[in-house]
Parts: sequence; structure tokens; C-alpha cells
Amino acid sequence: MILTAFVVLAIPVFAQHIEPVVMEPVIVTEESAPEADAAAPQQGSTVIVAPPASEIVRVGIGDNALKNYNHREVGLFCTREAGGAAAFSPTDMAVKRFTANNAPAVFACESGLMGVEGLKRAGSQALYRGKFEIVRNGDRINLVNVIEVEDYLKGVVPNEMPVRFGLEALKAQSVAARNYVLAPRVKSSPNYDVVDSVAAQVYFGANTEKPLSNQAVEETCGVVALYNSDLILAMYSSTAGGYTENYSNAFLLPQRPYLAARPDILSQTPLNSEEAAAEYYKSKPDAYDIRSPNFRWEREWEADELSAVLKKVTGGAALKELRARKRGDSGKIIDLEIVTTGGVFVVSKELVIRRLLTKDGKALPSANVVFEHEYDDGSVVPSGSAAPAAVKLVRIKAFGGGYGHGVGMSQYGAGFMGSELKRGYEYIIQHYYTGVALGTKPVVLGAAPVTQTFYTREKKAAIIVDGKLSKVFATINGEEYQFEAGGGVLKRHNTVDISKYIKKGTNTVTLRCDDKKRAYIELVKPADGDVW
Repeated sequence: MILTAFVVLAIPVFAQHIEPVVMEPVIVTEESAPEADAAAPQQGSTVIVAPPASEIVRVGIGDNALKNYNHREVGLFCTREAGGAAAFSPTDMAVKRFTANNAPAVFACESGLMGVEGLKRAGSQALYRGKFEIVRNGDRINLVNVIEVEDYLKGVVPNEMPVRFGLEALKAQSVAARNYVLAPRVKSSPNYDVVDSVAAQVYFGANTEKPLSNQAVEETCGVVALYNSDLILAMYSSTAGGYTENYSNAFLLPQRPYLAARPDILSQTPLNSEEAAAEYYKSKPDAYDIRSPNFRWEREWEADELSAVLKKVTGGAALKELRARKRGDSGKIIDLEIVTTGGVFVVSKELVIRRLLTKDGKALPSANVVFEHEYDDGSVVPSGSAAPAAVKLVRIKAFGGGYGHGVGMSQYGAGFMGSELKRGYEYIIQHYYTGVALGTKPVVLGAAPVTQTFYTREKKAAIIVDGKLSKVFATINGEEYQFEAGGGVLKRHNTVDISKYIKKGTNTVTLRCDDKKRAYIELVKPADGDVW
């Protein structure tokens, strides 16, 4: 089988950052590379350095189990054309093998996609866009996919949300995923920014892309969610159960204002009492994520069974009662009291609670849960109510709702809002993230121009600049403009409406100013969903 030529660059340690797009195959080894220029091409070859269309992300690629990122050896190959070799079976002659002995190196393909020998994603041969860097890590290597953010998202979105949820939900997921990868964070490793598993975002590469999710990424190109001019932590989970929770309650960390508890039906009052939580989670009220199979669920344990499950906390004492000591606005248990013959034990944090209360080895879907206690006299007592005297616990039944932490966007809720209520992704984002705007990633302007590309379906946009500013120079879709920003010393932001200069669809705007100023392009105002 004839393959598209690949490019392998073995790089001395002092020259690990090169960005060639090679028109003819070039192989440079550490032995043959000139000392002054490790990436010098052979005579007659052409090297074109092309600026990326979006920011670059470095993704650590794991093994088939998505657990090991330190590899003894990897085999890499090129497909014949992009998207055309899902069934390609590499042979030894077609595969370039890497170990710590020939790292660091860069592997790229002239055309087509890159493959990793023996690596499966979603049941198919793993294929990737961008390039690979093979980085030495002791006597092992890390395989790093260096890829533009917008291409990376095409391998994330269909793996984080079912494509059947529809275009608008997929757009909301695209924005949330873009926020996640662009927001400042502690890197997964010195060699890469994020991993390809649920420890970051599920990224399975080009062979899992779908046309509808690709459209969602493209039609939100460059768009992020912002609060007070900063990128938000756009958390999401499968199913909120009809009521999202405060960030501070779920994670016992300082509150983030945009991750506030909110019911789907705004007339719903908080569920932080035992009675309110029981009424809500023992019923099926109207909610956006009502289509989820985990919207409501039940579990049941025999008393001895649950005592054994809780042994690591209680030491094996016989269980008498489970009691919610504190609940969040969504009814989520924040602190759980385990009442036993050996005393009362308190467990805090929703993830810890649901991983502790296992049934058949599986954690509870969420901590939005209420309990009923059945005693040997036949009485059934809800959590928080006094048990009859001189009785023995026989079994406990749990009634719950939701799947996951329940903070931020509910993916099933987004699917319902987009497909059934015909809401746009802008409305979905602003329902789940309180007080946010939609726009481009904030950048620092100065004498050097900064270019941003974004997609908008409304012919509306404004440049938002922090602090006092007199002039902004902009090139909008190839046309040059100069704007008088105005604004006084006490004005926090200057706003320049550029709506009449942009178009529906993809826009490219290059900005500069005389002084260093932080700026972004706002496409949707906060809170009310209005656009510029």
C-alpha cells in the first residue's frame, strides 16, 4: 500500500520548538543535523512556516486504557488522505518507531492524518490532526499531540456529548470545552497541557469527529464565556436533576458567582430542607433534563449490606441511620451523618459521599438524595425524623436525581433546551452560567497587533477595552479603522461598537493600541441574553 510521506525530525535538546510544514519528505537525525540549525532542511526541500489559525494545545496521548502516559515505544504512521484511512492496517515498513533512544523528535504528515500503531479510540484506529512530539521522560517517552485548539475541539465535543442532542447543545458544549482548554490551569505534565481522558476532557482524535459536532465547533469558532472580562471555569455534568448547585457547596471551595445554584423552573424554591428535598426527588417535576435516564433513580440496601459498605468509615459498627446534616440549594448533601452503634461519623463533599454509598460496587449517580429507613416493627421513617424506640434497622432506600456533580451546565438539559425548546446556544450558556457574556478570549493589546477570529450569527459585536483609552486601531475583515474609545479615568471599560463593520459568519479582527490594554470582543452581553 502506498502511503503519504511522513516527516520525522529528531531534535537536539536545545532546539525542541520548531514548527515546519514540509513540502518534501525530510528526515533529520541527531547525528546528521547541523549544530547551528537542528531543523535545517536538506538541499532542494521547501519549508513553509504557517501561522496557526487558532491557539495551540499540547495533548498527552495515553494507552488504550487511558491510564499510562509514559510509553516504552510508540509506532507512528501517516494515512493516504485526511479522513480516508480508518481501516488502514500499518505494516512494519510503514511505521516509524520511537523510544527514549531516538527522542526528542517531531513526527508530521505532508497530508492525511497521523496514526498510532495499536491504539484504539471509540473502537477504531486512533487518528490525529496536527503533529506529534515525542518527548523523553526518563527511560520512557511521552507522546504529545500538538494541535490547534479548534481542531482539538472537533475531537472532544462528540466524545463529551452525544451528537443526537442537536446542534445548539453541541455549540454550548463547544463553548464550555473551549473555555476549559483555554483557561489558565496547572499543566497535566511539564511535557503537555492536558491529557486525552476524563481527567481533562475526552479527546479521541480525528477518527471520532462527526459532521454535526464539527459544525458546532466551527459556528462557535473563537467564542468563550466570560465573567467580569475573565474566562469562566465552564463546569458541566450529565444531569443536574432539575436544579444546579453552587460551586462552593459541591466542592467546598470559594464560590464562583457564575456557578450559582439555579432551578430549571424559576418558581421552584430551594431544596435545602429535608422535606423540600424529599418532595422534589420522590417526584418527577418539569425540568430541562427530564429526558435523562438518571433524572430520577432509586437504590436499596439491607442494613447489614450497607453497614459492610461503610465499614471503612465506621469500623464495622452496626448502622442505625443516615442523616443529611447539611444540604445545598439543589438538595445535594454537603455533610452526611452516619449514625451507628459505635457513634456518629460525618462525611463531607458530594463526590466523597456518592463514592462512599456504593451499591453493587457502583457509586451513587449524585448526592441529590434522600433516604427512607425501614425498621423491624414495619415502620418506614424518612431521614431526619425520629425512629421508633427499641427497633432495629432492616433496610434503607435512597431516592435521588441527577448524574454527576450538578454544577454548571446540565448536558441533558442543554439537549432538551436546544432540540425541544428551540433555544440557541447563547441562551443555554446564560441559563447555566449566571451573568456571563460571550466573546473572544481577552488579550493584551499594545503596539504589536493581535488577531482574533470568531464566528457570530448576529451581525453584532463590540470591542471592550479595560481602563482609560483614547484610540483603538483595528483591521476588520481586511479593512482598516481607527476608533476613538473615549471614557474617563473612573470608567472601568471602554466600549467600541463595531457591529456595522462585521458580517454574519466568520470574522477576523486585528487590534492594536499605543498603550498596553486588556481587551476582547463581546458578542453577547451578560445576564439578559441581548446581543450588541
